Amino acid sequence: MTQSVFHVDEQRAQWLAGFDSVSSSGIRSAMPQQHRDFFAGLPMLFIATLDPQGWPVASVLSGTPGFISSYDPRHLRINAPRRADCPALATLAVGKPLAALGLDFSNRRRNRANGHLTRMDKNRLEIEIEQSFGNCPQYIQQRQLIPLSRQPAAISHLPTLDNAASTMLQSADTFFVATHAHGGADISHRGGNPGFIKRQGDTLWIPDFRGNRYMNTLGNMLAEPRAALLFLDFNNGDVLHLQGRTEIRWQKENLPNFDGAERFWCLHIERAWRFAAWLPWRADAAEFSPATRATGTWDTANQQ
Repeated sequence: MTQSVFHVDEQRAQWLAGFDSVSSSGIRSAMPQQHRDFFAGLPMLFIATLDPQGWPVASVLSGTPGFISSYDPRHLRINAPRRADCPALATLAVGKPLAALGLDFSNRRRNRANGHLTRMDKNRLEIEIEQSFGNCPQYIQQRQLIPLSRQPAAISHLPTLDNAASTMLQSADTFFVATHAHGGADISHRGGNPGFIKRQGDTLWIPDFRGNRYMNTLGNMLAEPRAALLFLDFNNGDVLHLQGRTEIRWQKENLPNFDGAERFWCLHIERAWRFAAWLPWRADAAEFSPATRATGTWDTANQQ
């Protein structure tokens, strides 16, 4: 009997979502040439790994296109300086799971490459690929990146979310979620119209829209509820990182009313930190397009 490419909790999430069968034909054990070429043309890469306590942590690396390369279909090499005060980058070590997500905002294309870190030195990381797959462009806001010189500030740990963090969450149309389970890590994109994330105190509610049916993220959450969220301010270059425990609500009864959502999940925030002016670019958004965006409204009276 052929072993499924999906781990047991991804299969359980597919069943809970009501999917009878899910094809895994798009998930490969090595990168096709078009994925290798895609990564080589990117000016940024989103990554996720685990800290010493087993919490997912996420970060973003930037560089001139070409800073990501692959000398064969099973290895991805990243040449970029790493901040010593970034908890995600500081915890990197050979043998640890490392997930990578490449996203080209100009054409809304994205590919994932998950595996383990097999080599690292001062400015180089090398991932041995175990899963390589693309995602559709749904819910990605098209943007044009403009290089910009900034003076990054030191890390700022947030005992509570301040006004700047609250504003970033309220206006976000994009974030990234890092999860792990069964020995592997993953980082995925989430998007919607500004305001699609709702905050209730230290809890964030996120609608889950129709996707590829793989259920990688929610399957990982079933196995290990701890997760990390990464938010970017595309104007001032700030990066906000949240850690917390998740819950999944598979049925929509007594939950926020949001058109297009198939289910909801939430993050109970436990830790937060911010890097001001980290990103070496500004990203101008195109006009929002209903054909490619999630739409809907929240009925706050029904939130629980």
